[in-house]
Amino acid sequence: MAGIKRKDSVGGWRGKVKRTKLEGPPAPKTFKKNAKKVIELNKTDTVDEVSENNLDAGTTATNGAAELKFDQASSSKEAHEKQKILAQERKAAKPNADLIHRSKKIWERLRRKSHVPHDERKELVAELFGIITGRVKEFVFKHDSVRVVQTALKYANQVQRKAIAKELEGNFKQLGESKYAKFLISKLLVHGDAEIRGLIVPEFYGHVCRLIKHPEACQILDDIYRGSLATSSQKAILLREWYGPEFALFRVEDQGHVSSRLSDILETSPEKRSPIMRSLFELIKHLTQKSMSGFTMLHDAMLEYFTNAREGSEEMTEFIELLKSDDDGNLLKNLAFTRSGARVVCLALAHGTAKDRKQILRAYKNYTAAIAEDLHGHKILLAAYEVIDDTVAVSKAIFPDLLGKADQLSAQLVEYAVHPTARIPLLYLPVGRAKWLLPSDDLTLLEEIDARRATTSKKEPALRRQELLKAISKSLLQAVSQNAEALVQSPFGCRFIYEVLLGCDGEKSEALEAVARMAEGDPNTGGHVAGSAAGGRMMKVLVMGGHYSVKLGKVDAISPSLDFYNLLYEHIKPYLLSWSTGPSSFVIVGLLEAEGFEKKEEVLKVLKTHQKQLEKAVTERAAQQQVEEGKPETGKSKSNCNVAVGNAGLKLLLKML
Repeated sequence: MAGIKRKDSVGGWRGKVKRTKLEGPPAPKTFKKNAKKVIELNKTDTVDEVSENNLDAGTTATNGAAELKFDQASSSKEAHEKQKILAQERKAAKPNADLIHRSKKIWERLRRKSHVPHDERKELVAELFGIITGRVKEFVFKHDSVRVVQTALKYANQVQRKAIAKELEGNFKQLGESKYAKFLISKLLVHGDAEIRGLIVPEFYGHVCRLIKHPEACQILDDIYRGSLATSSQKAILLREWYGPEFALFRVEDQGHVSSRLSDILETSPEKRSPIMRSLFELIKHLTQKSMSGFTMLHDAMLEYFTNAREGSEEMTEFIELLKSDDDGNLLKNLAFTRSGARVVCLALAHGTAKDRKQILRAYKNYTAAIAEDLHGHKILLAAYEVIDDTVAVSKAIFPDLLGKADQLSAQLVEYAVHPTARIPLLYLPVGRAKWLLPSDDLTLLEEIDARRATTSKKEPALRRQELLKAISKSLLQAVSQNAEALVQSPFGCRFIYEVLLGCDGEKSEALEAVARMAEGDPNTGGHVAGSAAGGRMMKVLVMGGHYSVKLGKVDAISPSLDFYNLLYEHIKPYLLSWSTGPSSFVIVGLLEAEGFEKKEEVLKVLKTHQKQLEKAVTERAAQQQVEEGKPETGKSKSNCNVAVGNAGLKLLLKML
């Protein structure tokens, strides 16, 4: 406690009085604060009197603070209770408060689908529709009650859904702009029929350019456009609005076929080219700069713009610069996963300069594996193979991610080798443009790229392909040698093995030995490679050393020869008869027809020794096949078609004997 400065002491001494220490713990802050208010010092007070008075005041202040704290706690609790009561009163004062409260209780029960018996659910849905019918508009614009309507749609029949849709007619555009009510439109589109969709989609006509920029409505608009929810004519009307205000104000009627192709419009009205291209580009630029680049409608609009831009014009240069200006690369990555978007990127690679191509390809660094698996994205890799002259840069940009790291090489390659789409970028270089490998859409796009490549690329296509093949061959052959047993478990894997061995460059002896080792053992045992049609075909193609050419009328063997027939014979020699009478008998036919096979006479000698056994096997197989196909005793098949019976490969072997 502070000392007191006395001016006139009894003894005439002037100065400071020493601080007087009190027993016990130090006084709290309230003591110091309130002591000033309670104690009034007189100039004639002694030090002891001041100390005694201060002690009494401090005790009083401490007790007062405790009582105040208790009062504050009580008042705070009471305040919270009052706030709750006021909140409940405000809710109760709102329209349909009791109905909304009851509907939310029903929703809470219905949303746990597996916990509600069927009969109880029917009763709850009927009660829920009794509440919301005629009041749907009052429910859908509130974040909590709109969920109730969504649940009602989920369990409703088509009549009930149509009733809700008709009640909301004229408000769907407003619902699409709502943060929560937009999901109600999704429910109606997914669960509704063509009549319901016919009520919803036209309400977005004339507002596409504004709604595609809206943070909420853009998602609903693209959902309508992307899937099968809208008809082709409705999609065309929506896309035409991107071409300018004229197409929003004076839109065509949704009757019959409506074309959204910009080329058709420009052919009919060439004078409108400049405003249309400018309007389209400005909207594309706005969305891409706002990072709203994932919409299918945007990708279709970009394709229309790019395919109608004049070659070498400012329009095309401006568009390619827009693609490259995306620092994060999200635009190019999103484009890879739609049909139109992937085509835009492929055409940009074909029309761009060498610098443009490298910059576009750089956006897919560490992303190659993802686009290789995609139905549309893999086309970008094929386009890069075909147009980029710097094959070293292509190899470094694509192959490490496509093939996987050293420790993941085997696992990832096996996965991609049997993947229906990811195998295309792997086998395209060894195989080329085979129809069995490439879809017709890929072939059409590559032909379009070829026409443009003639003026933008300097390197010969054959040389470019050979350099890329040399870069990838080692990894593919290594994958075959290390994972042959895993690959032969599927038809895609078997085809991958023999296409890699026939088409790749480099040392193949280790991979061929790995394949030949799988032929060891009795072919009649379960799981043997000879027991599957794909495995037998693989062995046959490798023995022949190439594919049969219809144009040439013979096997188009590769050079130098694989010499697989001599390697295979050493592994199947003990079971030659089983191979001849089994489902893979054409492998033995291939051995006898191979020009470089050194043990042909030895094989013929073994077969002649067991000729009667071979003839018996043909007869037994024919009888067994007739039974399996349900052929009656009269010799007439149940079907009128002539079905070949017996082991065809074994029949050829007997003719050779």
